[in-house]
Amino acid sequence: MKKWLMLVVFSLIFVGLVACSNNDESAGSDSDGGSDDTVELDFWIFGSTGYDQLVEEYMKDNPNVKININEGEMNDMHNNLFTSISAGSGAPDIAQIEISQVEKFLEAQDQFYNLVDYGAEDVSSNFLDWKWAQAQSADGSFQIGLPTDIGPTTMFYRTDVMEEAGLSTDREEVAAQIDSWEAYYETAKTIKDKTGKPISDSPQLVFNSLRDQLEQQYFNEEDELIIEDTVKEAYDYTTKMIEEGLVGKNELWEPEWGSAMAEGSYATMPGAPGWMVANVKANAPDTSGKWDIAKIPEGAGNWGGSFLTIPKQSEYPEEAFEFISWLTAPEQQLKSFEIAGLFPSTPDVYENEDFLATTDEFFNNAPTAKIFAEAAQSVKTVYMGVNYSIVDTELGTALLNVAIEGADPEKEWDAAVERINSQLERQ
Repeated sequence: MKKWLMLVVFSLIFVGLVACSNNDESAGSDSDGGSDDTVELDFWIFGSTGYDQLVEEYMKDNPNVKININEGEMNDMHNNLFTSISAGSGAPDIAQIEISQVEKFLEAQDQFYNLVDYGAEDVSSNFLDWKWAQAQSADGSFQIGLPTDIGPTTMFYRTDVMEEAGLSTDREEVAAQIDSWEAYYETAKTIKDKTGKPISDSPQLVFNSLRDQLEQQYFNEEDELIIEDTVKEAYDYTTKMIEEGLVGKNELWEPEWGSAMAEGSYATMPGAPGWMVANVKANAPDTSGKWDIAKIPEGAGNWGGSFLTIPKQSEYPEEAFEFISWLTAPEQQLKSFEIAGLFPSTPDVYENEDFLATTDEFFNNAPTAKIFAEAAQSVKTVYMGVNYSIVDTELGTALLNVAIEGADPEKEWDAAVERINSQLERQ
C-alpha cells in the first residue's frame, strides 16, 4: 500500500514538473520574440489618405507592431465609432475623426485616452496653433487627437470665363482686383453683364466662405446659439446675390454641381480647399489649363481636416500614441501630401523647398502648395460646438430654397431658426 501511495505521489510531482517546464518554455518563447510579442493595432480611417503606404513603412521599421487598416465611408465610420464607444466594445485602437465631429466626441472624452498623458505637449509645437486647439478641451487639459490634414480655403477661377468678361486672368491681378467681398460683388455684376454667367454656381460656397472667416460662427463657447449676431450678415450678402442673379442654384455634391465644373458655366469657386483640386479634376477632366487659383477675399477659412484619436478600449495606448506621433510628424505629413494630396497641418513643411516648388499643370501651373500654405497661416481659431451640423444643414436648406424656389430670404431665415431651435431643444 505504501509503495502504491509513493508511486502516486511521484507521478503527481512528475506531471507538475512537466507542466512547469512547458510554461517556462512558453514564457521563454514570448520573451524571445514569439507571436505574443506582436502588438496589433486596429486603425479606422476614411477618405483617400495614402496611409496604407505609410503603415507599411512603419511596420517594416517596427516589426513588433502590426497595424490593420479598416477604411470606410466617413459618416459610417463616425457612426460605428460612436456606437462602439457607447456599447463599450468594438472600438479600434486608433480612430480618425473629422473636424466637424470632434466636439461630439470630446463630449465623450472619458471614452478616449487623454493624449496629454502620453506626451502630446511634446509634439504640439509641430502643428498650427488653430489646428491643435480644435481637438482640445476648453480648459486645455484634454487633447483627444493629433492633427492630420487641413483644408485652408482659396478661390478657384475659370480663366476662360474671366477672359470672356474682359477681366485679367493673372492670379496676382485677380487677387488684387477681388480683394474684398464688396469687390467680389462688383466683379460679379461685370461678369453677369459681359457673359450672362454667375460669379459662382453655389450659394453654399459663397456663404461658407464668408462664415469661415469669422472668429465666431454658430455657437459661443457656452454653446449658446449666436447666428443672429454672426452669420446673418453672410446670409444676407449671399441671398442678395442670389436675387440679383449673380450666384447660381447648384447644391454641393449633386450631379449638376459636378457638371457645372466641366461646362464653365460660372467664374469662381470661392472657399475651395486643397482637397478640392482632386474633385475638380475628377468632375472636369477635359478642362486642364482653364482653371487657376487666387487668394480668397479678406482672408482664408478652413474646410475639413482630421485628427487621430485613441479610444479607451485599446489595450495598447502607448504603442498607438507612438505610431500616431510618427504618422502626423512633418516628415510623414509631407509624404501624405505627395501620395494623396493631404495638406499638412505642420508648418515646418511650408519651408521645404521641394514642397513650395509644387505646381499643378491642370490649374495653369499655379504654385498650389505655396498658395495653400499662405492661406493656412491666416486661419482663425473657431469654436464649432457639438450641434454645428444642425445649424449648418438648416441654413444651407434656407439658401437653396431662396435660390431654387425663389423663396423670400427673411421668411426662410426665420423658418430655419425655428427648425434649429426645435432640434436644439431635443438634444
